[in-house]
Amino acid sequence: MKTLQPGNLPVHLAVIMDGNGRWAKKRMLRRIVGHQKGVETVRVIVEECSRLGIGYLTLFAFSAENWLRPKTEVKALMALLKQYIRAEVPRMMQNDIRFNVIGNRADLPEDVNREIDAAIAKTSANRGMLLTLALSYGARQEMVSAVKHLAGEVAAGRLDAEAIDENLFGRSLFTADIPDPDLLIRTSGEMRISNFLLWQLAYTELYFTDVNWPDFDRDELAKAFRSYHARERRFGRTSEQLKSEF
Repeated sequence: MKTLQPGNLPVHLAVIMDGNGRWAKKRMLRRIVGHQKGVETVRVIVEECSRLGIGYLTLFAFSAENWLRPKTEVKALMALLKQYIRAEVPRMMQNDIRFNVIGNRADLPEDVNREIDAAIAKTSANRGMLLTLALSYGARQEMVSAVKHLAGEVAAGRLDAEAIDENLFGRSLFTADIPDPDLLIRTSGEMRISNFLLWQLAYTELYFTDVNWPDFDRDELAKAFRSYHARERRFGRTSEQLKSEF
């Protein structure tokens, strides 16, 4: 990390935390043990990103499709989530981290939502990194919800359909006040984005690693950042155009 310059780091880092179950299976442990170990990794990565001055960290914690998993595993995951949020609030306060959640919160248990509300309220005045957990989240569902909202505004006469553009659509998403990710990391060797931030990832740099999430440490994060630093982000322009701007 010492070789990385703050100006070369992503402003917004998004992470698909994959491989908890595989990590546990490899060690002949129950899947929930892998998830528990994964929570420890979350703590390490959150604190490291905060220390480095990352402005936004978004973690894909539980997808809309994850409700299809065995009920016992879902119940255990919800209990672990509740425990994590409650335990991490003091650390968030210590590190000036704001807490946020995106996704369909109506699907979450009431006790989990209470912990979320309490954490958001407690950390609302913090001015450091914004930590966002994507819970019961699906990007397609998010975009359908945005379309329905805009259609309703048009039908009610409060919005002219011709006024709808990319900016207005973006402001109708869960991430309305969050810049698009600069870098997406996915662990465990899978090379897909699994219905995560489909609109927001349009120009995001992608980094895939075979390392399972419980083994993803500060050194692995540094590797991802070095890869990001080596890339040229053109946003449709040519290399020559970018050079002429400096």
